[in-house]
Amino acid sequence: MRVDKLLWYLRLAKSRPVAQAMAEAGHIRINGRRIERAHHKVGCGDVLTVPLPAGVRVIEILVLPVRRGPAPEAQACYRVLDEGRTNPIAAPNHADVSISKG
Repeated sequence: MRVDKLLWYLRLAKSRPVAQAMAEAGHIRINGRRIERAHHKVGCGDVLTVPLPAGVRVIEILVLPVRRGPAPEAQACYRVLDEGRTNPIAAPNHADVSISKG
């Protein structure tokens, strides 16, 4: 399946032209290799690194979807590999800082 079609089916892109632009921007990686073409083939077991507005997501394709269905159906087709990791730069600082009133 084409990577642009997959991104659209998995609801990682709002439209097919947006998915094509994402693929052609050169920021998506498939199995660690950078791609620059929307027609690059993706299959089951492939690992995609996709930059999204909410942050970079690393997902493993479990099943190729046959349509752009509802979100729960789309989410059942992949497994998030980077879930639970936080960006240390964006993480809040939990250092004990006491402010003395004085």
